Amino acid sequence: MRRESRWRGNALAVHGPRRKVVFPVFSRPVGCFGAFRRVGGSTLRLFVTVRWAVGVVGRCEGGSVSDGGVGAGEAPAVSVAGPGLVPGSAPWRGAAVECALTAVMMFLVVTMVRWLLDPASPVFIADLQLALGVVGALVAVLLVGLILSPPGRGSGAHLNPAVSVALWLMRAFPGRAVVPYAIGQLLGGLAGTALARLVWGPVLQSAALSDGLARPAPGRSSVAVFALEAASFAAVALLIGFFVAHPGLARPMPYAVGLVVGLIIALLGPVSGGAANPARQLGPAALSGTTTALWAYLTAPLLGAALGAVVHYWFVSKRAKSGAYRHG
Repeated sequence: MRRESRWRGNALAVHGPRRKVVFPVFSRPVGCFGAFRRVGGSTLRLFVTVRWAVGVVGRCEGGSVSDGGVGAGEAPAVSVAGPGLVPGSAPWRGAAVECALTAVMMFLVVTMVRWLLDPASPVFIADLQLALGVVGALVAVLLVGLILSPPGRGSGAHLNPAVSVALWLMRAFPGRAVVPYAIGQLLGGLAGTALARLVWGPVLQSAALSDGLARPAPGRSSVAVFALEAASFAAVALLIGFFVAHPGLARPMPYAVGLVVGLIIALLGPVSGGAANPARQLGPAALSGTTTALWAYLTAPLLGAALGAVVHYWFVSKRAKSGAYRHG
């Protein structure tokens, strides 16, 4: 079957053999309540539009779209922990596990920051780039451990709202579980940071640590932070999309995700903070009261998820047309 897409003004027209659908991609937000509303609203519309486009084109090709499972024309269900490990009929149970896993992650991340970046620490590393390189390596190992743990295998170990959104956009995660997972991850980030504050005390409130907050380099604008954070998570989403399209290769997925996230921290940490995770930034920002570029840290990974999903769907569609990719 032949399908054509073309831009018409600010809308994308999708033509199929029996239907023609035109839907808006970007529109001007009503009113102006600051950068968070503008960028957040545009990001929300973008990934909802991407999800709609995937469903519409899937139906145009003769497939069916289901919110909670895999139908004809859908990629096999894949989670970060491996193929087929997505929540079933009880998303809040998986969300509770995500909350606990994210809390453990944030407690250990803040602990790393406390010991490696505190000038009074016996293991303090004065070179910021080297310190964040060590943090990145440790976080990579931590993520692999959490993903491969029994709880991680049960929930999928997304640990990041943007991961859940990316998998949903790729039709590899049920839509009904996205909001519960995101809430669990954000609450877990808050809980893990609060626990670290309780354990390590007032030292975390120092200007050098700010409860483990990811901070941009001096002089780096919020727009630049937004662009870097979106691009960095788009790379993560593309990696996840590769394993979604190749479920038979999912075994090394935890190691690949850990490696990429570690590299983001090591390379972009000194520049933009290298968070690429709203749950990683919300807890430290809330406890320290520092909101510098917070809107960018919270919304940019969602945009990255949408961009990664767009490229993923383009790749899968191209393979489907050539006959190299067959849906089960």
